[in-house]
Amino acid sequence: MEKNALVVGSSDGIGLAIARKLLKRDWRVIGLSRSSSKIENSSYDHRVVEVQADEYLPILQSVVDGLDEFDLCIYCPGIGEMLDVSDMQQEIKVFEVNLLGMVKTVSCVIPRMVHQGKGHFIGLSSVADEMFSEEGPSYHASKAGFSSYLESLGLALKSSGVSITNIRFGFVDTKMAKGDAMPFMMSVDQAAEHLLKCIDRKPIRYTAPRIIIPLVMFRKWMQRLSLIRSV
Repeated sequence: MEKNALVVGSSDGIGLAIARKLLKRDWRVIGLSRSSSKIENSSYDHRVVEVQADEYLPILQSVVDGLDEFDLCIYCPGIGEMLDVSDMQQEIKVFEVNLLGMVKTVSCVIPRMVHQGKGHFIGLSSVADEMFSEEGPSYHASKAGFSSYLESLGLALKSSGVSITNIRFGFVDTKMAKGDAMPFMMSVDQAAEHLLKCIDRKPIRYTAPRIIIPLVMFRKWMQRLSLIRSV
């Protein structure tokens, strides 16, 4: 039987790459994103909508209601902006896209998955969830909330038949990647391959590349030490 996947943020980056890989695996894929899609495939449908828009939830709900079986939902959208204290409207948008958009998506698709007794929700977070940043506090904080919420939800749903996976990437070569030093940068295709592993294995937490974990822990320890010294 053909499996159905919903990919939010499917018009570019990791979302586009994973949508293409799922189609090659004979999935039926429905994409939602703020831009039109480059994919031309009879097994692919697309809706143009921004996750922070009022019409996002009604459109998402109509897609979910139109599926006989609902196997997978992947939430890919993410933005990051440098802090500008003279105009902080972008701070609101970062939280709306990175965190609230995911929560809105979960609120729509998880009840359906629980009702059918199966399904898999994957969210793309970041290793930034364990750190803080003077330059981009909204990005780090929104990813911290993202990871905490999804992993807690994963524990809550363990006996429901529904799987939750929080994927914590390091640097991925997308248009969102910013900074002078970006160690262990992955390609979009490599990131999508990690997603395929998670679809098969369904872990609650998955971090890639694993080599970045000790670096993150060291930076986190140094930041906490700096805070203690400033008191």
